[in-house]
Amino acid sequence: MSALVAAGARDPGRALPATNLLAYSLFALPLTMMALPVYVLVPPFYATTTGLALSTIGVVLLAARVLDAVVDPLLGAWVDRSRGVYLRPLLIAAPVMAAGFVLLFSPPADMPSGGAAAWLILTLIAATLGYSLATIAYQAWGARLADEDSGRARVTAWREGFGLVGVILASLLSTWGPPALIALFLGTLAIALVALVKRAPRMPATAESVPISPWRAIASPLAGRGFRWLLAIFVANGIAAAIPASLVLFFVADRLQMEHRSGVLLALYFVAAACSMPMWARLAQRWGLHATWLAGMALAIGTFVWAYAVGPGDFVAFAVVCTLSGIGLGADLALPPALLARVIGRSGHSGAREGAYFGLWNFANKMNLALAAGLALPVLDALGYSPGARDANALDALAFAYAVLPCLLKLAAAALLIVAWRGQRC
Repeated sequence: MSALVAAGARDPGRALPATNLLAYSLFALPLTMMALPVYVLVPPFYATTTGLALSTIGVVLLAARVLDAVVDPLLGAWVDRSRGVYLRPLLIAAPVMAAGFVLLFSPPADMPSGGAAAWLILTLIAATLGYSLATIAYQAWGARLADEDSGRARVTAWREGFGLVGVILASLLSTWGPPALIALFLGTLAIALVALVKRAPRMPATAESVPISPWRAIASPLAGRGFRWLLAIFVANGIAAAIPASLVLFFVADRLQMEHRSGVLLALYFVAAACSMPMWARLAQRWGLHATWLAGMALAIGTFVWAYAVGPGDFVAFAVVCTLSGIGLGADLALPPALLARVIGRSGHSGAREGAYFGLWNFANKMNLALAAGLALPVLDALGYSPGARDANALDALAFAYAVLPCLLKLAAAALLIVAWRGQRC
């Protein structure tokens, strides 16, 4: 393993060559290609192929997701034991993730319901834990690949851009069924792992530190004011982004009455986000991370104010909304992790605590998704909306939850970011 650590060592004095950055960023593609099917395709797949009750599938998915989120900080603390050699935990995680994913979509035929439920639980836990460990190690690795803000934004923009390509490929292949997804996932994973080992840039191992308990390692990032401020901004902004993501299919089906075009609109959203990554990286180099992220928030707010006025049949108008909000998503993906890398560097934890920081970061990200559903769906229900509604008041309630509620949360996140920026808190 020591030979692998030495290969592709990064020169701190200059920007990463594009070939080395490509070798690092490519791994984001199989990561996101796996994540989408696990969350979207598992319920209908197990209901149709094993006959498992939807209520059972729902309980298993909820339990697995809670476990996955809660264990992230502990995984981050364990990743830090690699002393900055993040390839090691990543190479452990990748086969666990791959085996879990393949077995998840390959249940034995004619299993009783108890056996099918057990198969779902075990393979889902393997897939999600492997994915979480790989993601934390991979993000921690990226945090060490640049020492200034423009370089950090460049690294995260490349990585998140390839991640969006994975989402788009998974969306396109989902109609072909699990075998096609599995084949492409395994192929891209193998190529990405070879690229990581052979060409991805990395720093040498840091000096061995005094061992501390996992709980102290988790608490260490929270002791820093900069991380607490950034995490608060990230949570407010993340819930604001997750609410329309949770409601978009309802909005397209009932407010726009164009359910048959939902695939095209979602594709526009993700393609626009992927294509916007170079722009956000260049703006971050010119304006700085804080100002650029504020610009992305302002774009999203303006777009969703407009979305509130979109009505039945307004395909072109909502296509523009999807495109502009996708560009705003690019800022949300590229800039917060770059700011986190900045916070880690300023705290003096570079090469020692990246795993703990990103473990907490991923925990917060997963809780954002849960909080978004927990906030938006009860609000909709209280306001009188139910799927399939055509009543004007119910549809106005849907438009409020989809467009106005995220704007209020985005404004709160923007206000926090301005205060943190001016006070040099993060």
